Amino acid sequence: MLYAQWERFRNRCIWSWEGCVHAWRHEPSLRQWLVANLISGALALWLPLSPAERAILLGGGIMVLAVEMLNSAIERAVDYTSKETHPLAKQAKDMASAAVAISAIAVGVMWLVVLLGLAAA
Repeated sequence: MLYAQWERFRNRCIWSWEGCVHAWRHEPSLRQWLVANLISGALALWLPLSPAERAILLGGGIMVLAVEMLNSAIERAVDYTSKETHPLAKQAKDMASAAVAISAIAVGVMWLVVLLGLAAA
């Protein structure tokens, strides 16, 4: 029982890592978001923030990366289904892209709230 659970966990880690490597190699948007996260993360660690503020900002950046990966997965699934242009395929891809934009806006709002809180302090 324990061995089977370990194997399931191990396989999930391997598959997740393979997904990350593939995305890094083939998704320029993911690399751009990662650079933005490195800059944002460095700033969050450098500024005089509370641990909770740092956690929110760093977690938000990681959330954007996760949503970008989901966006790429949706694009791949749609492209696998058909290479033909179809309104529903376009809508699916556009909505997935919008999810990335909304998550990035959410992180921007987090930064504004934290920075305005610093200014008021």
